[in-house]
Amino acid sequence: MNRQQLANLTSNVLNPFLVSLVIIPLITLKSTTSVPDAIKWSLVAIAVSILPVFLIILYLVRNERLENMFINARHQRNKIYVLAGTCAIMGCVILLYSGAPLALVASFVAGISVVLVFMGINLLWKISVHAAFISASASALIILYGSIGTVSAALVPPIAWARVELEHHSIAQVATGALLSASIVVAVFHFFGLL
Repeated sequence: MNRQQLANLTSNVLNPFLVSLVIIPLITLKSTTSVPDAIKWSLVAIAVSILPVFLIILYLVRNERLENMFINARHQRNKIYVLAGTCAIMGCVILLYSGAPLALVASFVAGISVVLVFMGINLLWKISVHAAFISASASALIILYGSIGTVSAALVPPIAWARVELEHHSIAQVATGALLSASIVVAVFHFFGLL
């Protein structure tokens, strides 16, 4: 396997959609009292946020209205930021009024905040969503799981390398995405009293 193939594999495996299918259950497991509750809230969170965005992007790619699932063209990203932000806001409202665990609600608020900030940045500069998502997820896991959660931070360098190696981002774009998203997660979790 050459560097390009390894970078592609890393980028595809550590993409925001797949990572969210692991992170959401880990957040709910730590913030609920039972496994059935964790499963319930995980399914609700995925159904109201990740699934709609994934299905709409898939539809747009298949109809050649987006170049690919990970939207490398900066000019195509704001539509997806609006879509993701809208789904996250609706999901957050549903979770809040359904009595979802506080950590899950905080994660959605952090996600909304990241989307809004990145959408503004995207007007002038393309920032790495892959690196941001892994970094934000690692930050949440470190906050919730402590020292065990720090293991997840080991995924940040490989995804940063992969995005640069594939020439989808510069080093500055992956570093900014990772640092900015982690800072937002820490600020939001602090606001919710989870630190």
